[in-house]
Amino acid sequence: MNDKQIVIEPVSRVEGHGKVTLLVNDAGVVTQARLHIVEFRGFEKFIQGRPYWELPMVVQRLCGICQVSHHLAAGKAIDMNAGVDQLSPPALKLRRLMHFAQVLQSHALHFFHLASPDMLFGFQSPTEQRNIVAVIRQYPDIAIKGVKIRKFGQQVLEAISGKRIHGMAAMPGGMNAPLTRDKIQPLANSVAEITDWCEQTVQLVQTLTEQNADFHRQFGQITSPFLGLTGPQGELELYDGKLRVMAADGTLLQDQFPCTRYFDLIQEQVKSWSYMKFPFLIQQGPEQGWYRVGPLARINICNHITTPRAEQARQLFKQQNGAPAQSPLLFHWTRMIEALHCAEAIAELLQDADILSDDLQRSGNKRHEGIGIIEAPRGTLFHHYKIDDEDRVTMANLIVSTTSNNQAMNETIRSVARQHLDGKQLTPELLNLVEVAVRAYDLCLSCATHAVGRMPLQLDLQHENGALIDHLQRNSDGSITRAH
Repeated sequence: MNDKQIVIEPVSRVEGHGKVTLLVNDAGVVTQARLHIVEFRGFEKFIQGRPYWELPMVVQRLCGICQVSHHLAAGKAIDMNAGVDQLSPPALKLRRLMHFAQVLQSHALHFFHLASPDMLFGFQSPTEQRNIVAVIRQYPDIAIKGVKIRKFGQQVLEAISGKRIHGMAAMPGGMNAPLTRDKIQPLANSVAEITDWCEQTVQLVQTLTEQNADFHRQFGQITSPFLGLTGPQGELELYDGKLRVMAADGTLLQDQFPCTRYFDLIQEQVKSWSYMKFPFLIQQGPEQGWYRVGPLARINICNHITTPRAEQARQLFKQQNGAPAQSPLLFHWTRMIEALHCAEAIAELLQDADILSDDLQRSGNKRHEGIGIIEAPRGTLFHHYKIDDEDRVTMANLIVSTTSNNQAMNETIRSVARQHLDGKQLTPELLNLVEVAVRAYDLCLSCATHAVGRMPLQLDLQHENGALIDHLQRNSDGSITRAH
């Protein structure tokens, strides 16, 4: 049976540049969806030979959005290389404060700038309406809150690391400097309002989801296991913890799995059509073992959240959507529950005297291997390094969150396309909905490929012999043209 190809390139309103190909058979049925990563990421190779203590500074250049997650994951890994198993309480609290600020600002950016146009105007509304400019024009209060929430998170990062983007803070065995009262006070004065705004946004996402309940239930439906970190009591844990895996039916496949043995839990598969790898659970195998990470995974697998307002929001989410919730569009709701948790946690830490302490360093006997795992905004992030006797990196393995969600995104796109593609002609509606599916995962192709994004989108329908059957192109002004 001959297959035809539909190519979407690039996908807009995501972090980075990729394309989507839909394979359809002669009957017009979508047999496979492929999210191609067409740019090569060389970080794992070109950091080899560098001194290991440089890694937190170097690897954060993978991305300008979630750079702190790479910075801190590398920091945790080189703590192991430096022989440090336990940071001082002040150093640990500063790292946690930095990480909460990172997750807060990233979640605010994604929801308000990238996702809110879909939810506020409708997932099937005209593309020219679904953008941040339209949000600013029609919902200025919402847009302003989004800008200020993200700005607050960046201000916390600047106070700790000296810069809002690509600052330096983590060092082997600790942190390089404490906070000072003059830096803390403005943040402490603002955090209550930021927390209130995050809670209001959770309520907004809930309302918008409930207003479109039928669409959410039907859109891109897949079922999968979920993976992430949890604390000792199963609590939501973004900086530390151990690995938990939940099956699609809610049973636990793994719990408190040691991070230092992650390679006994998951492996990566390589496919010829993408530079992005395909992680899978070893026990289930490459075909059935794909899983999801990120806010939806973390809210699904945790038993509770340690801050009260976010925990109340989590309980309501569970009541409304079941356990575990599977709809990919629920990533948006859970993303803002986590933002609320981060704001509450920041408020607590800003009152902790330890963040003023200069007791920030620990030391130990060097080890040749270091593993750091952290919950980045988009999901579980793995950094694994080996070093030689001269402290130089000999091996680096990075499994970023978007990589873990790779196959899940493909399956979600296939589900959407099967619902909305007739196999004969492309439509702007299909183009929009494929983007909606990808955007729900907040994928970061900059992390996965170190690429630069482009906004126009091209959709081609091709026969397997290369003959062009149909072509749609979205232009930079939002207009769509068709050529045959």
